[in-house]
Amino acid sequence: MSTTDPILIEIVEGTLASVEKEVETAIARTARSPMIRDAHDFRAGIHDVRLRKLTGRSYSALVQPIVRDFPIETMKPGDVYFHNDVYLSEGGIGHLPDLCVTVPVFHEGEVVAFVQAFGHHDDIGGAVPGSMPSHARSVFEEGLMVPPIKLWDEGVPNEAALRIMTRNSRMPDSLAGDLDAECSACLMGARRLSELFERYGRQAIEECFDAIISKTTETFRRELLSKIPEGTYVWEDYAEHDGVDEPRLHAQRITLTVDHAALERRSSRRESDEGANEERSGRDHEHAPLTIDFTGTSPQAKGPINHAGDYADGVFLKKWLAPVLRNLADTPERMAELDVNEGVVPLIKMIFPEKGTLLTPIFPAPTNARTFVILRLLGVLAGVLAKATGGRMPADQETIRYTGVYGTDADGQPYLMREVLGGGSGGRWYADGEDTIHVVPDSRNIPVEFAEARWPFRVERLALACDSGGPGMFRGGLGYDKHIRMLRDASYMSIADRSILSCWGVNGGLAGRPFRVEIAGKEMEGLVDDYPVQAGEVIRIRTTGGGGWGSPYDRDPRAVAADVRDGKVSIAGALGDYGVVLDGDRIDEQGTAELRATLRPPADRFFDRGPGYAKLSGGRSLAEVDEL
Repeated sequence: MSTTDPILIEIVEGTLASVEKEVETAIARTARSPMIRDAHDFRAGIHDVRLRKLTGRSYSALVQPIVRDFPIETMKPGDVYFHNDVYLSEGGIGHLPDLCVTVPVFHEGEVVAFVQAFGHHDDIGGAVPGSMPSHARSVFEEGLMVPPIKLWDEGVPNEAALRIMTRNSRMPDSLAGDLDAECSACLMGARRLSELFERYGRQAIEECFDAIISKTTETFRRELLSKIPEGTYVWEDYAEHDGVDEPRLHAQRITLTVDHAALERRSSRRESDEGANEERSGRDHEHAPLTIDFTGTSPQAKGPINHAGDYADGVFLKKWLAPVLRNLADTPERMAELDVNEGVVPLIKMIFPEKGTLLTPIFPAPTNARTFVILRLLGVLAGVLAKATGGRMPADQETIRYTGVYGTDADGQPYLMREVLGGGSGGRWYADGEDTIHVVPDSRNIPVEFAEARWPFRVERLALACDSGGPGMFRGGLGYDKHIRMLRDASYMSIADRSILSCWGVNGGLAGRPFRVEIAGKEMEGLVDDYPVQAGEVIRIRTTGGGGWGSPYDRDPRAVAADVRDGKVSIAGALGDYGVVLDGDRIDEQGTAELRATLRPPADRFFDRGPGYAKLSGGRSLAEVDEL
C-alpha cells in the first residue's frame, strides 16, 4: 500500500492529464496539415525516466528507441528527438507517416521524464501521394525512413535534417509546419512538467508516479481480470487482402490463458530473490495473470498489412490491447473512468511466433496498412474474452480507414485530400453500438465547409448509412454514407479493410454491413492507389457498421420502430432482419410475434461472421475456433 500523500497523487495525476491535453491542444491549433489540424489523427503521451507511460487517455509511441540510441546522461535541455522508422521503433511506430517527436524533461540538470507526440502526417515520400502505397512489396516504397535522430540540439533545429525530410515530401510546407508545431508543443509540455518537479521535489513526484501506475495494476487485476474464469481460450479473426495477392484469410490468432494466482507467485518469488534484481526481473516477466499467445498467426504478407509488434517484449501491444479489458467493468460509467498506463504491462505476458508472420515481419516487409492487423487484434481479444465470459463483450467494429482524392486544383497546384473515416462500433450487452466513431480519441471527419473551400469537389451527402449496423437485441452502430462529386479530374485512393468480411456479431447478434465504395456505378476494392475519377463523377462511400449483440428477434419492437423513424433501419430491414411488422408508425404486434416465430433459428450462433467469410473460406459459415 502506498504511503504517498493521496492528495498529492491526485494533484500529480491531474497535472499529467492537463499537460497532455495542453500539448495536444497546442498541436491542433498550430499544425498545418488537415490530417493533424482538422482530423486530429495524433496523440501525446508522458513517460517517466524509467520509460513508463504515465497518462492513460490514449495510446502513444515508446521512448525506448530514443534512450537506446541516445543515452539519458547525454541529453541536454532543449533537445528534441525524432523518428519514424518502423523497425527501429521497438514496436511503437506502425507505418512511416507516423512521425514521432520526443522531448526530455529536466530537473536540477537531470532527465526526470519525457513528453512525446506522434501523429499521421500527409506525406513523407514514397511511391504514391500520402505515403501509403496499397500494393507495396517493400518498406522502401513507402517513404523516407528516419531512425532516431536529434532534431533539435539544445534548442537549435537541425536544418539539414528538416530540409531532407521536407524535400522528400509532396506537401513540404504542411510537413514543416506540423513538425514545428509538435516540437514546440512538446517543449512547452516539458516546461510544465519541470514546474511540477520544482514545486514538490523529485522524490515526491516519482513516488506519485509509482502510486499512479500501481493503482492501475491493482484496479485492473481486482475489477476486471477477476471477471475472467481461469482457463485457456482460443479465437482468431482475419484481414481479407494485402494489396498484392488475391483476397484470402490472413489469420490473427490469440490463445488466452488466465491464471489468477500468477501475481501471488511473482510476489513469493521476489521475497526469496533478495539482491538478484536482474534475474528476478526476468522471472517477473514469466508470471502474469494473462498470457496472450499469437502462435497460429499467418505468415507475413507480401503486401503492406504487416505490423512489427514483437519488440520490447510487446510492450506497445500490451498497452494497445488493454483498453478492451475495460469492457469487463461493472458499469459503463466505471469503464470510462479507467485509464490505461504502464500499470497494465505486468498483467500481460505475450508469446510471439517465430520471425516471418504478420506480427513478426522481417525487414524490409511493408507495413503502411498495418491497421488491418492491429485493429483486428482488438477484435480478436474481444472475441476470445467473449468466449471466456459468456458473451459479456461488445461485438466487432472497424472504425478506421483512409479514403481520399488527389490531383491538381484550378491554379494548377497539386493537392491531396485524405480522410480517416470512422464506422459503427459493436453492440454491447447493455446498449446499441455508437455511430460513426473513430478508434483514435478526438479524431473526426474533415468538416464539409473546410473541404469544399479547399479542394475541387462538393460533398453532396454526409449521413448515417441506413441498415449498416448489425442486427441484434442491441444493434451495431452505423457507418458513414458520404457522396463526393468531383469538379475536376482526379485520382481516388483507399486503404480499407472489411470490404469483403463484415464486423462480426456475438451472442446471437448478426454481422454488420461491410465497407463499400462506388465510383460512377463501379464498385471499388478496399485497397486502391490511383483510380481515375472524371469531373462530374460521384464517389459514394459507405463505411462499416458494427456487429450486433444478442438475437435481433429479442430486440424491443418499439426500438426497431424508432430506428425506422430515425432512418437507421429501413422498413425492409425491420421486417427481414428483426421480424417486426410495421403498419406506418404502428407496430403489428400479432404479426410481429408470428413472423419472429418463423424466422427465429432453433439455436443462435455465438458468432456471426457475415456472408463474406463464406466467400473466402471455401463455403464455410463458421471457423473451427467459433465453437464454444
